[in-house]
Amino acid sequence: MLWSSLTALTTLSGRIPPFELTALTFSGGTVVGLIYARVSGQSLNVLGRVPWYAWALGIYGLLGYHTCYFLALRLAPPLEASLINYLWPLLIVVMAGALPTRVGGRRLRWQHVAGALLGFAGTALILVQSRGRPDFSGALTGYLFAVAAGLIWSSYSVATRLLRDVPNIAVIGSCAGTALGAALLHVSLENWVWPETGGQWLAIVALGVGPLGAAFYLWDAGMKHGDLLRLGLASYATPLMSTLVLAALGLAQLTPLLVAAALLVSIGAIIAGRGERSMSVTSETAGAGARVHGLDVGRQADDAS
Repeated sequence: MLWSSLTALTTLSGRIPPFELTALTFSGGTVVGLIYARVSGQSLNVLGRVPWYAWALGIYGLLGYHTCYFLALRLAPPLEASLINYLWPLLIVVMAGALPTRVGGRRLRWQHVAGALLGFAGTALILVQSRGRPDFSGALTGYLFAVAAGLIWSSYSVATRLLRDVPNIAVIGSCAGTALGAALLHVSLENWVWPETGGQWLAIVALGVGPLGAAFYLWDAGMKHGDLLRLGLASYATPLMSTLVLAALGLAQLTPLLVAAALLVSIGAIIAGRGERSMSVTSETAGAGARVHGLDVGRQADDAS
């Protein structure tokens, strides 16, 4: 839900360079985390016990992803770069199936992959509608950065599952590190641009509070304790909801292509849901079989005695 407002708020923020905007918004995300820790009664002292590799993973995910994505948009056509980048939900589904069961890994079924592919197809339609037909004739370097962005975000998200004991407020440090890294990249690659209106400042604050702030704390909690397959599949609803938000604000138009995209995303979710039910039925059948076997063994033991 929060990420669906990202495109609209970024549009409303004006012509702020991407790394400058990242530095400003992730500074806001850091403040959001500090407020969250205060309100929830969590002591910041626990941050001193967070292992170094947890900090490294957070900065790898947040700063690495945004750096690669922005460079991809700069070096390759935005539509093609976005299409490549949006393979990350599918990658999350595949990677989640490779995790050990002790940390929440689950057997990957064909319905999960089919649902993810349909979700990607719906995302592709949305991007094509807003930006035209892709031709993949841009710079190879830009496409490689787009691939890197998708790999970084999906691997960061799934690897977070392995750090379930790390407190959620550790994202504060990741946001702060990302803000600092983005500021350094801004100084190196961009010129400072002041927001021109109060509305643009408000959009920047809203970005830091919502899609580039609270959203990452919620995503961290979901990746650590939620259903990775379902979260990966549900992520394909983000571009659809984003387009609906743009349409509601008068920044985009609803078209038959968008309706088709919505149907693809919905059908993908239904197919993936059938895979979930199939897994549940299989588990229940196996459990019932084990119980019946146990009763048979018990009867045989009684007969023998």
